[in-house]
Amino acid sequence: MRKSWPYTTPGIPDEFFIRGDIPMTKEEVRTVTLAKARLGPGQVVWDIGSGTGSLAIEAARLIGNGTVYAIEQNPVARELIRKNIYQFDLKNIEVIEGRAPEALLPLPVPQRVFIGGSGGKLEEIINLLQIRLNPGARVVINALTLETLTRILVLLDQLPWKKEVVQVSVTRAVSRGNYHLLHALNPVWIIAVQKEGDEGGG
Repeated sequence: MRKSWPYTTPGIPDEFFIRGDIPMTKEEVRTVTLAKARLGPGQVVWDIGSGTGSLAIEAARLIGNGTVYAIEQNPVARELIRKNIYQFDLKNIEVIEGRAPEALLPLPVPQRVFIGGSGGKLEEIINLLQIRLNPGARVVINALTLETLTRILVLLDQLPWKKEVVQVSVTRAVSRGNYHLLHALNPVWIIAVQKEGDEGGG
């Protein structure tokens, strides 16, 4: 059964997505990630390590006649992305089979890039983005571990890109009988960078 989400704001509830056992960017983190990307109509977006496709789905709804390329090497995840595309009746997402950076080579140059998973190829991906992105393009990377955060910062410090880092810590109230308890989700670092150039470019 297809789900409809009539609102223009991001933050589709997690339960609206088909997810299986594949990790998914949670609603609150997804919302901040999308905001940091500064999406607009007609953009080309890469979602590297797309997982269930939750970010790709939300981005596709925000860019109008643009195109999101959901790059994913896991066949189970790719099938989930396709199911979620059908679920939300979207026509502007293309699922790309393969591993970055090789799978990125034939794709059109993006204005916005999400990196949720790199398959151990983060340095190679960043190097490719430095070459291919136009000035003003933005990249948003989500990191769950200190090791990943440290690696990202070391790589980005070698580039003349504007950078901001925020940590999102989400705590939700859950019902337990007549009481409500707080349930903390894993904190996520969101690293947003912009290639040298005018704001909104790329």
